[in-house]
Amino acid sequence: MKILSVLFAVTLCSWLVTCVPTQEKKDRIHHGKDLSDHKHDDSTDFQYDHEAFLGKEEAKTFDQLTPEESKERLGKIVDKIDRDKDGFITNHELKDWIGHTQNRYIYENVNKHWRDYDKNKDDKISWEEYKNTTYGYAADEEPFYDVVDKEKYRNMMKRDERRFKQADKDGDLIATRDEFTAFLHPEEFDYMKDIVITETIEDIDKNGDMLVDVNEYIADMYTPENDEPEPEWVKSERHQFAEHRDLNKDGKLDRSEIGHWIHPHEYDHKELEAKHLIYESDKDRDDKLTKKEILDNWNMFVGSQATNYGEDLTRRHDEF
Repeated sequence: MKILSVLFAVTLCSWLVTCVPTQEKKDRIHHGKDLSDHKHDDSTDFQYDHEAFLGKEEAKTFDQLTPEESKERLGKIVDKIDRDKDGFITNHELKDWIGHTQNRYIYENVNKHWRDYDKNKDDKISWEEYKNTTYGYAADEEPFYDVVDKEKYRNMMKRDERRFKQADKDGDLIATRDEFTAFLHPEEFDYMKDIVITETIEDIDKNGDMLVDVNEYIADMYTPENDEPEPEWVKSERHQFAEHRDLNKDGKLDRSEIGHWIHPHEYDHKELEAKHLIYESDKDRDDKLTKKEILDNWNMFVGSQATNYGEDLTRRHDEF
């Protein structure tokens, strides 16, 4: 489907001078994800908080539960969030949980393919296991001896190995599930941002100077057809490059500038939601939550029924 979309975009460009950027270009920028499709307005409902805390699909499951069932499941979730088992949920722990629920589809995808790579069934994946499964060569074989474009595939494997080593925090060349997830989805992990920048430069930089000039920048998103006039959106991108991407005005993007481009500084949705949930539930104002405090405000976290929402508003009004 993606290939068809790209072909359609290229075809359209040959007919119209107002065509839009390709999906590949749009994907260069890693924006912070919205935690919910709903407006965050607690005076109306708690749907935003539910989807932020549970994830969109899990929130639908909770919609079918009774209040008692919701509270019981919430209690079990709180035990998972409290990683150090000190009886308190901190902002950091709550933020990590929200991040986990929002990336659940990624973890499910990793788990789905885990057995394909974990050949010795030790619940870890070594670089050798990944390399042999992906590229089809054992440790004692010469890689790509039977491939025409050997250098291309060698470079692909080297790039994978470099990313694997970056994801592998303890440096033992054996990835845990979290490390393997970071390897497959580096854009979702802060400690992988540097490797994402490096790979972006390698994808776009054609002259090997590890910088991106305006022509390389444009070529990443647009290929002219039959000497057609340059579309307006391409002219706009040239302006964006000169005025907003090239911060030091030297005509090229260095690592720092590319980092600003593909990882724009935005407010952290997860951080804000964690602070919001703590503020609304923290009765003793110690900036952390007990299990009881969360369960007392269960409707904001996992409740869904209109009657319960109305009762919760009444309770909060009476408290204040």
